[in-house]
Amino acid sequence: VCWTRSWRVEQEGVTVKGSPHFSPDPDAEILYKAMKGIGTNEQAITDMLTKRSNAQRQQISKSFKGQFSKDLTETLKSELSGKFERLIVALMYPPYRYEAKELHDAMKGLGTKEEVIIEILASRTKHQLWEIMKAYEEDYGSSLEEDIQADTSGYLERILVCLLQGSRDDVSGFVDPELALQDAQVRLSAGEKIHGTDEMKFITILCTRSATHLMRVFEEYEKIANKSIEDSIKSETHGSLEEAMLTVVKCTHNLHSYFAERLHYAMKGPGTRDGTLIRNIVSRSEIDLNLIKGEFKKMYGKTLSLFFMLLFPKSYNKTTIDNALTLF
Repeated sequence: VCWTRSWRVEQEGVTVKGSPHFSPDPDAEILYKAMKGIGTNEQAITDMLTKRSNAQRQQISKSFKGQFSKDLTETLKSELSGKFERLIVALMYPPYRYEAKELHDAMKGLGTKEEVIIEILASRTKHQLWEIMKAYEEDYGSSLEEDIQADTSGYLERILVCLLQGSRDDVSGFVDPELALQDAQVRLSAGEKIHGTDEMKFITILCTRSATHLMRVFEEYEKIANKSIEDSIKSETHGSLEEAMLTVVKCTHNLHSYFAERLHYAMKGPGTRDGTLIRNIVSRSEIDLNLIKGEFKKMYGKTLSLFFMLLFPKSYNKTTIDNALTLF
């Protein structure tokens, strides 16, 4: 019964379910014609790719190569531009390769986009992290863990490496009340005494305990400290370590509201943070984007689709925008 309920919830969250009458060869031909000659039929491209699952897109890509001796993703890159290109190219990556690419891009060149690394590592399951690490090594010839260690330092490095181990228990509903109280006292000790050993102990707790257990830890902490775990982290840490700890806490409380918050962050203020917006829409579209949409509406009073329309320049016609919005 629990498995059936879990499956139903998962299916309710999926926005891109693929075509029930799928055939890769004619789809590849439609895309080829859309990009052949002068001009590009962007409407045909969006209508096709946003209504196919990722697995179906991979079959289309294989058929495109076989029929026309061209790489589909590279052809799309040459025909499209700007935000529209970023969205369509993101859709063409296999899921774990896409997330591996996002992590690699976050660390290459000068500076490290720590928020991207934190977002991905703190919100994925053990299995997802293992697949991302495997894809990263296959595509870039290096260890994700070693690259993170080379690009970060201090407690931030420790929490990211700890998260990457995938040691969290994703499914256990068991909570040991005594252990939860002990874990809460570790956080209290880390905050009051500012002992490095206690800080590292709490980082280990955040990275290895189940969500059910951590929820009890947060409750116990509030009882003995008279403040929430979020307020404690905000007052006693700063910078990227604060962001990493808060992200783990937010994902523990409600994963869907965390992603709704990330999407809102990507669109608030002047301009848009396109990478954050596209990454979270594409990566969650076949997992739980419908549930994230529901949280977004509750939290911000407007639909995610309305916000997303602001991402596209006025030069795109309404039909093209509507087709892109089928991801939602």
